[in-house]
Amino acid sequence: MPGSGRAADYVIVGAGPAGCVLANRLSADADTEVLLLEAGEPDERREIGIPAAFSKLFQSGVDWNYHTDPQSELNDRELYWPRGKTLGGSSSINAMIYVRGQPEDYDHWAELGNEGWGYDDVFPYFKRAEHNERGPSDYHAISGPRNVADPQSPNELSEAFVDAGRAVGLPHNEDFNAGDQEGVGLYQVTQTDGRRHSAADAYLKPVLDRPNLTAVTGARATRVRFDGTDAVGVEYARDDADGRHATADATEEVVLSAGAINSPQLLLLSGVGPADHLADHGINVVADLPGVGRNLQDHLQVGINYECEKPISLADADSIRNLLKYLVLKTGPLTSNIAEAGGFATVTEDADRPEIQFHFGPSHFVEHGFGNPDGHGFSLGALRLRPDSRGRVTLESADPFDEPAIDPQYLTEDTDLEVLLEGVKLARAIVQAEPFDEYRGAEVLPGPDAQSDAALIEHIRETAETLYHPVGTCKMGDDELAVVDDRLRVHGLEGLRVVDASVMPTITSGNTDAPTTMIAEKAADFVRNGA
Repeated sequence: MPGSGRAADYVIVGAGPAGCVLANRLSADADTEVLLLEAGEPDERREIGIPAAFSKLFQSGVDWNYHTDPQSELNDRELYWPRGKTLGGSSSINAMIYVRGQPEDYDHWAELGNEGWGYDDVFPYFKRAEHNERGPSDYHAISGPRNVADPQSPNELSEAFVDAGRAVGLPHNEDFNAGDQEGVGLYQVTQTDGRRHSAADAYLKPVLDRPNLTAVTGARATRVRFDGTDAVGVEYARDDADGRHATADATEEVVLSAGAINSPQLLLLSGVGPADHLADHGINVVADLPGVGRNLQDHLQVGINYECEKPISLADADSIRNLLKYLVLKTGPLTSNIAEAGGFATVTEDADRPEIQFHFGPSHFVEHGFGNPDGHGFSLGALRLRPDSRGRVTLESADPFDEPAIDPQYLTEDTDLEVLLEGVKLARAIVQAEPFDEYRGAEVLPGPDAQSDAALIEHIRETAETLYHPVGTCKMGDDELAVVDDRLRVHGLEGLRVVDASVMPTITSGNTDAPTTMIAEKAADFVRNGA
């Protein structure tokens, strides 16, 4: 039986970027009680704060450590998907890149029938969230909680990448968030004084002393509780009580902010989803919503890697000397987010906006860092910004502690492979440009023998990996696969919203942390205004 319960006006499941925003904004009203439940541990690991150490958090206690089903178009590989399991969620283990996406992304959401989600509608919420160290401008603000900064100590290899991009005809872009992404440049990052600035740092920790806000870690939600079609609370298991279950009552709303994997999983476990799939697992149907878990989209990246002729990469970033420089001065290689530079480009004749995103790192980055060769090197990854392939998240069983089945169905649409292939070719051309001549050593991947399209396609199938941007599994809209409406309320139910990257009907053109934060800022207004 469940243990003693808690009660609040709003019960928020998940302390990732969206959950932290909501906890802050909703508890700003002293008369509103907010309970935030996070399955993971507190964000106390030293590596969380050190930007260059983010890959050391992979497959650790702050990572859900998911794996996909075998991918038929990727040589039947099961891909590793890290997802944050701590305060701040994936904003505590990501590469900190601040990219909003393209205006057309949001105008398309509005065209799909989602009123109030066009670019002009969402733009103020990006600014509300941001404190940009460059200062206020038409595109940026300095009054928001989340700190956005230029790289503290960019590597000269990253500067060489920008010069090489220009050498092959790409413009220099000093601000990828000023309406036009085209070009190459250094990324801005969510850091402050050389440290990661996660959503927990920005939104949650500054307000934890509010008497009307309670944040509980080690609290894994196992189902939403319903009275008929009204969401009335959550059942969760406590890590500190040998898995003993407890309950939380919500007098106003339950808000799922558990992410593109866990939010649909929790809905399915709670009887919200395709009726036939729920019946297969013996789960009573509360609402037959065929779209729960469908519409999964992600950015698939393929990398090329080179040895570096000069000993200037991040290979020795964690030396004693660099550690002391970081601890004392908050400068040096440990402030690097690895993917320091990048850009956006078109690669097909009929494209009217960038189709490819690049991530350049002054370091080898193979198999999420687990497969890095020894020695100094650098890497460049390319991904298709708006893939056509769609996957799904489904239940393996009715046991909430079993991992869900994740099937992104990468490259099942031919257009994704075609565009990605052209992106790899352009990436190679950039590295072969003159600015890299003094740095470029042997090509490690795909290797000098991989010259034909067939060889490059095999490289893609054998080495491509997620860039950590799953979205879309509780899509916003009014079509047959929509899970929430344009106020993020779950269709057919009362007192239940989903607020995280899962509500995106289509993936944004770039890294998804900033868009997810924007979604939560906008959703907070919906909740406070009773919309």
